[in-house]
Amino acid sequence: METKFQFSAEANALANKIIKRYPEGKSKSALLPLLHIAQGENQGWLSVEAMDYVADFLKIQPIEVYEVASFYTMYNLKPVGKYVLEVCRTGPCCLNGAEDVIDYLQNKLGIKVGETTVEGKFTIKTVECLASCGTAPMMQVGMHYHENLSKEKIDGLLEEFRK
Repeated sequence: METKFQFSAEANALANKIIKRYPEGKSKSALLPLLHIAQGENQGWLSVEAMDYVADFLKIQPIEVYEVASFYTMYNLKPVGKYVLEVCRTGPCCLNGAEDVIDYLQNKLGIKVGETTVEGKFTIKTVECLASCGTAPMMQVGMHYHENLSKEKIDGLLEEFRK
């Protein structure tokens, strides 16, 4: 039997607190933070069921949620690994070796961009500017930036994440 997605009591309270920040009738303004909550409650990704739940919670159409969730790279529309390696791929990072970082990660982990390792530990994503141009190439993992990347730094990070 499949379990229907719903917020935990804590997440529900937080979602309602966020909605109260906006004027009556403007609850759609809370969509981005509610998607973050839903993603956190759903093992790091937004299933259709989770997005439909958010739409119902905000009393908006599901398509309005899908449009937003599919636009931003911060939302995952399929299951991801414990560590999502988000490599910046815009101009300054590419000029400083981002493509080499991406190739190295793909070879090292045996997966392509958008894929997750078999054991579910790592997912590689490419993202738009993370505003760390002066320390390119870089990647974000969770809430942390890893800058001035080299093969040695990447090896050290992967080893640390494996522990």
